[in-house]
Amino acid sequence: MGKHNHRKRSRMQYEENKATDVASPNIGLSATLLQLQKPDGADDLDTTNSGLADDSNSGYPLEDWKTVNRQAKRRKSSQSTKGITSQAATKKGNNRPALTFAELHKLHSSLKIFDLQDLVLYCLADGVSPQWISVRHHAQVRKAVVLLVPGIERNMFDGTIKGLDLAPGVSDEQTLSPTIPATKVETQQCSANELQDEPLSSPRRSPDDYLPFPLVSDHLPTPLKPLATLFSHLLPVNAPGDDKYYKVHSPLQAMLTSPIPKSQEDRKAEKLMRGSRPPRRDSSWTNERTPITSFIASKEDLQENEYAVHPACFDSEQGREDNTVKRRFAKQLAEFGWVDTKIKALEDSENSESQRDNNDLTAGRTVLALDCEMCQVEGNEYALARISIIGFDGEVIMDELVMPDKPITNYLTQYSGMTAAKLASVTTTLPDIQARLLELFNPRTILIGHSLNADLNAMKLTHPFIVDTSILYPHPRGPPLKSSLKFLAQKYLGREIQKENGSVGHDSIEDAIACLDLVKQKCEKGVKWGTSEASGESIFTRLSRMHRPGTAKEAETYRLGARVDHGRKDQKNRGPEKLWIPCSNDEEVVAGVKRAVLGDDDGAIIPGGGVDFTFARLRALENLRGWSNDNRNPASSNAPIPEPSLAAMSSAVSQTVQNIVSIHASLPPCTLFIVYSGTGDPKEMGRLQEMQRRFKREYAIKKWDELSVRWTDVEEQALRRACVKARQGVGFVTIT
Repeated sequence: MGKHNHRKRSRMQYEENKATDVASPNIGLSATLLQLQKPDGADDLDTTNSGLADDSNSGYPLEDWKTVNRQAKRRKSSQSTKGITSQAATKKGNNRPALTFAELHKLHSSLKIFDLQDLVLYCLADGVSPQWISVRHHAQVRKAVVLLVPGIERNMFDGTIKGLDLAPGVSDEQTLSPTIPATKVETQQCSANELQDEPLSSPRRSPDDYLPFPLVSDHLPTPLKPLATLFSHLLPVNAPGDDKYYKVHSPLQAMLTSPIPKSQEDRKAEKLMRGSRPPRRDSSWTNERTPITSFIASKEDLQENEYAVHPACFDSEQGREDNTVKRRFAKQLAEFGWVDTKIKALEDSENSESQRDNNDLTAGRTVLALDCEMCQVEGNEYALARISIIGFDGEVIMDELVMPDKPITNYLTQYSGMTAAKLASVTTTLPDIQARLLELFNPRTILIGHSLNADLNAMKLTHPFIVDTSILYPHPRGPPLKSSLKFLAQKYLGREIQKENGSVGHDSIEDAIACLDLVKQKCEKGVKWGTSEASGESIFTRLSRMHRPGTAKEAETYRLGARVDHGRKDQKNRGPEKLWIPCSNDEEVVAGVKRAVLGDDDGAIIPGGGVDFTFARLRALENLRGWSNDNRNPASSNAPIPEPSLAAMSSAVSQTVQNIVSIHASLPPCTLFIVYSGTGDPKEMGRLQEMQRRFKREYAIKKWDELSVRWTDVEEQALRRACVKARQGVGFVTIT
């Protein structure tokens, strides 16, 4: 025990303390307990019912106590504003809808585009109440207009980017640039050692990165000032993406594709389910029989998935020459043992109108499912060891073992099922198989397989008509990820394959049949089957099940939707958006939105009174800044895409804002108006992604010193930061 420092007070000290207590009295025991029970921040005590008036042991005169009426304080608190609400909502007896950003909000991260979609579904359909915003009288919302405006970013509003306010004498040649200089990582001038202190996770964030902040006209550049008269706050809204693989998903589809509402029975069943879950589809799903020719991979799909492209896929002589140079560089020409099927042009495969059968899924083509097994040979290469081909009716066309022309270093038995005993007496070689395949394959042959590029590389063969199940059934997180054939068979076919993995290897016939059945199912169900759109439904479809307010249910008057977007004039109305208004510029988009909201005078196309939900997109600013995929040039991936001049940028921003103001002015009362940018600046991310793809292609066939591009941790961290920046969009919401 330590020695106590407490000492008994002397008589003199006691008298002094007593005198001090009279001058400045201490509270007694009961008052102390009450003080401890007070909520934080309460400075006054209510002694009306506390019993302190009869406490003779409190230690000081009772007349010094002051009685406070807390009811008046509560009444005053209840009358105070709890958030930022429009003036129309604060008027007594006003039933018009309004939005409120509560001070004690529940935001702990950036909003997502799905949150904006939830707001639309809550006001117009059967969505749940959003937690990030309060909607007063949401049932009174009659219409909703969602406007996608790529090209607007946060830096325009916080002063990071200067130059939008053009003063007289500013040169048109000056380009838009941030006031904050680029970091070493972004300019790729730092070494790997300098990055050791950098965290590999996302950059540090503060509440300012995700909390709504008010728009003040005096603090905005001149072109953006009109937005402060329409919207009270700017909302940081993140685009969907993958931080692990540095990808940004489509902000358009994120808004237009909503999850299928789950019933309570579905939720209970999912909790008890093990393994991969079967595909879900909404009650309105209808099968659309589609011929297999609709699923043939395009030239771009083949190139993106690392296929050796057949010369017939190219229309021009220059394209074929470039392809030859690329294939020679990859050692995929005849001089390296490769063969091309005997097809001169893609048109050779087409049927005449009289020969077509609309009910035939094969469209008159010869459909063959193919799967191969490989062994590893000298030079760290993979050589063909077994080939299996199945017809569309399930008949085995070919099943052959092949002896590689190089010594085998690894039989890969756990995958291929090959052993030295199985191949001991095999005399068939790769040229023998190639000769037979050239006779079997013709311009009307379609090959089916899973990641068929690996099989064709082992066969050293190219063919233009490929149906790849790894493309038909994309991974939920998008490329470069691919779902395994085992997973797809279990999920969509309810079939277990490759169960002997690790003992006797895969069965190529079993795998080929699984690929064939997956393609047949795709043809029966339709194009959207097996994609993210199958697990979700269009927001237009979901709204079309909702009755319009103020109409009798027996009248079967449902909500209508329209899409106003850039497209061809001859594009027909298709898909879940029953009404499609194609436009060629932003001025036509503004006019199209007004037409969709108000309706045609004669009701010929747009019914009188307009539609309930309108989605539109302004693209002038996006195209000027090079944010669209069409404006990116992969060939110059080593050089950043230049920004436009200050004059052009200021003019485009001003015109875009005026278009937003014009659309807002045309909206009828009680209309929910949402504007969002979709993404931040994606140019640097796209440049680095193309640089990474180029590095991977060259690294597989070149030495390090021969690479035209290098990919190190410096570039990896630069891509990570660029992806974070590209996902940072903005949004605005209001109700007219």
